[in-house]
Amino acid sequence: MVDDAVALRPARPEDAPAIADIWRRGWRDAHLGNVPDELVAARTDVSFDVRAAERTADTVVATVGGAVAGFVMVVGDEVEQVYVAAGHRGSGVAAALLAEAERLVRAGGHERAWLAVVGGNTRARRFYERGGWVDEGPFDHAAEGPAGPIRIPAHRYVKHVHDVT
Repeated sequence: MVDDAVALRPARPEDAPAIADIWRRGWRDAHLGNVPDELVAARTDVSFDVRAAERTADTVVATVGGAVAGFVMVVGDEVEQVYVAAGHRGSGVAAALLAEAERLVRAGGHERAWLAVVGGNTRARRFYERGGWVDEGPFDHAAEGPAGPIRIPAHRYVKHVHDVT
């Protein structure tokens, strides 16, 4: 029998290739056609490999049957990245990761969490809204690019996390 329960744990360096693969595929699903071409050009396969390896200390992974099924990155009060492998979407992995992100933000001493979502990513926007996140409206998010920040039209979602333990 295969264990299909979702388990959360801090990412380890050996998780970086799986994180990079999920991030690369998920980013393309969510962002192609919704962000400037300059950002698409900057998000090469190598860029995901490098960033995943550099960010394991900020990352929590969700595993199913021992394999990485998704991840979340939290820095301060920002939920920076939430991605789930396509085969695990709709399975509860994303909800478990987001709940953990909210807990981490609260544990860091913040009462409110925030995240950025590109306007055209309606699947993610509906998911966050179902989870009690509120769209505070459009803003220009600064995405990391090779020559400096790239301005991305996005929506800022917030959630009070004072009751999260």
